[in-house]
Amino acid sequence: MAADWIWARRSWEKWAGKHVGASGKPVKAALLLNYDPTGPSRLLPVVAEQEGTELKAVDLLPFLDFVRRNNLQMEFFSIGSNQYLVTSIHEHWFCARCVNAVQPEGEGVIVMEIGAYLYDGSLGSASQAMVAVDQFAWHFNRRTH
Repeated sequence: MAADWIWARRSWEKWAGKHVGASGKPVKAALLLNYDPTGPSRLLPVVAEQEGTELKAVDLLPFLDFVRRNNLQMEFFSIGSNQYLVTSIHEHWFCARCVNAVQPEGEGVIVMEIGAYLYDGSLGSASQAMVAVDQFAWHFNRRTH
């Protein structure tokens, strides 16, 4: 198990260095959560890795409650101080748009089974973020499954 986390950390650092950052990168902030939705609700998720944000597990409880309720199209959810509305749902991931963004081009979130990834920008930036997130998910899932 320790070898898998060493591998996961190296993969994260390599991916985050290329794709996550404030200027010129497709993903503004990213989180990798060690979270089992089938586990007891009293267990907090562990923020295994993060880049571009400083959230704690307790900050993510409203979001995880939202995911656990599985009522994606009927409710808003929060991550930190931002509130989101789901705009599209796919087999293993969904996208949401920030409804209280201060930037005119908006902010959004891409949520996949392996973690939550925040992105910022127009449709072009969103599509670039999705490609970056998909690359990490593919690489991570290939190793862990």
